[in-house]
Amino acid sequence: METEGYLSRIRIVLVDTQDGANIGSVCRAMKTMGIMDLAIVSDREYDEDRVRTLALHASDVWENAKRFHTLQEALEGSIFTVGATRRRGKFRKLSAYSPEQLSDKVSSLPDGRISIVFGRESDGLRDDEVAACSSIVTIPTSDSFPSLNLSQAVQIICYVLFRGALVYKQGMTAVTHERITESADEMTEHLSAMGYFKMADEEKWTNQLLKDIIERAALSGEELRRFEKIFRKAELIAMHKRGEEK
Repeated sequence: METEGYLSRIRIVLVDTQDGANIGSVCRAMKTMGIMDLAIVSDREYDEDRVRTLALHASDVWENAKRFHTLQEALEGSIFTVGATRRRGKFRKLSAYSPEQLSDKVSSLPDGRISIVFGRESDGLRDDEVAACSSIVTIPTSDSFPSLNLSQAVQIICYVLFRGALVYKQGMTAVTHERITESADEMTEHLSAMGYFKMADEEKWTNQLLKDIIERAALSGEELRRFEKIFRKAELIAMHKRGEEK
């Protein structure tokens, strides 16, 4: 069932986990499903005994975990980024994947790292951390008690990905998270120069929308360059009509 290379590109990212025991439980949840790449975004120091006691025979996941100061650093090099959250609101994404839909999406993506981000035990991911990801995944739960333990949430997502492990097409390489950010910023600048933005915050949310759409589309470098060209050309046409030069 497990396809070589498929699960190795999955990175589980923990943001500011508060208890080392939960990290240990996450390590065990990951390893049982063949996922070994753990990233921890935090400056906290964790009790080794608490981590290893709960990790049991998955201590190697903890030992090989990467540490980062910021979420953006942890997401660098990823072609697809997903925040795990059940909360919705004005400043969050307009839609969410279910775990099964996420698995289908992952199986359709070209080669490259896929980062799935989990928040704090107390209050999950902040709005800015959700915004750093192109998509969100939500695990359906009972309305009477919708909160999941961190390691439970990781276990469910990892299990569904493991079950969905399929041969995926290689050859095309999608652009990375940081390249997408640069591209969306450039496109937004072109729109701004054209006088496109009229309302408060319109520029900010258009920039976010562009980043999300480009990453979910898993464009190649050449496809993204052609997409950027559309915005550059549109600005030049607008300037020409205004009688300006660039």
